[in-house]
Amino acid sequence: MAGPLPLGDPAPSDGRLPPDLAIDASVPFSAYLHIPFCRVRCGYCDFNTYTSGELRGARQEDYADTLSAEISLARRVLSEAGALRPMDTVFFGGGTPTLLPAGDLARMLERAVDAFGMADGAEVTVEANPDTVTPAVARTLAEAGVTRLSIGMQSAVPHVLAALDRTHQPGNVRTAVEAAKDAGLAVSVDLIYGAPGESLADWEASLDDALSLESDHISAYALIIEEGTKLARQIRRGEVPRPDDDLQADMYELADARLAGAGFEWYELSNWARSDDQRSRHNLAYWRGNDWWGFGPGAHSHVAGLRWWNVKHPAAYAQRVAASESPAAGTERPDAKAHLLERVLLESRLADGLAIADIPVQNRGRVAGLIADGLIEGAAALRGRVRLTLRGRLLADAVVRALTG
Repeated sequence: MAGPLPLGDPAPSDGRLPPDLAIDASVPFSAYLHIPFCRVRCGYCDFNTYTSGELRGARQEDYADTLSAEISLARRVLSEAGALRPMDTVFFGGGTPTLLPAGDLARMLERAVDAFGMADGAEVTVEANPDTVTPAVARTLAEAGVTRLSIGMQSAVPHVLAALDRTHQPGNVRTAVEAAKDAGLAVSVDLIYGAPGESLADWEASLDDALSLESDHISAYALIIEEGTKLARQIRRGEVPRPDDDLQADMYELADARLAGAGFEWYELSNWARSDDQRSRHNLAYWRGNDWWGFGPGAHSHVAGLRWWNVKHPAAYAQRVAASESPAAGTERPDAKAHLLERVLLESRLADGLAIADIPVQNRGRVAGLIADGLIEGAAALRGRVRLTLRGRLLADAVVRALTG
């Protein structure tokens, strides 16, 4: 399970937004629907997820109705604040959303559309484990208005999947991708590199397999060891080696070269798409600081600089919603310094880059040094943008420290 929730101010029980909140109705609005259920917990995962034996008072079969009740609360709160806008993107994440019946996901989406409306051409994504995607599931999701499936491939190599505690069969990824394509859905596949025992040749095999699927989008994330996870305990006990930073850098460079050669273009440090239209608009909404409401236990929300997060456990979440109370556990408004750090951290990760004008005046002189060090592109800087080079992507944290420190 995820670590403790952030510290923050108490959240109002009715969920009402502060009256002095300056809401810009022109900012796009997104919805994130958290589905916290998993058959097993992967050893590296610290997301807020629960297996059947950990639910203690919450039932998966009730979840669609419970989350729909939070949607009703959100509509009331946003309407009272004059912030009701149609959804530009919707994302079902987890956990494993497709552990629920496809009809339950369709029902939650229908409730959200009824509550907020949907912008023209909206993107609706569902994350999926390959073993849970059948042609019938894909068709039901497409008919409900889902436009995109994000499939957790992680690796094509059995011993790497075993090291990550992934239980799906590698061949099921292709079956899931084909089912999604046949239903008319766009497809993204997610990969993880740097698992214990994974070699550069293993990673190359996974990249080749992913490219053979001819998906629209590929995400490739370096394995990060999160405290409190099974994998962190195994490393601490010396049972498996800690990921090698140099090897992970080699893996990233290999991924970037292979994906570029296959017609993909990076648009965020860990994400590549075949065209601008196939970028994840929902994730871009996060990176650009747009507004979103996160539904479900442990979900985080952001509206006009105000942030809040829900109670973690599905049973506590269900109890609050059943009592017609907000499930929010805490709230905060980051100050100007924190907001600037976050903006630089997120926007510098994008291929579109960060405006030099948004960097503190006293730090703008450091741009020249970052160009000299080969971390940002000189031509982009002349156009007023900080855009990372390949070397800069590998050392992105150092760039952020230079621009904000």
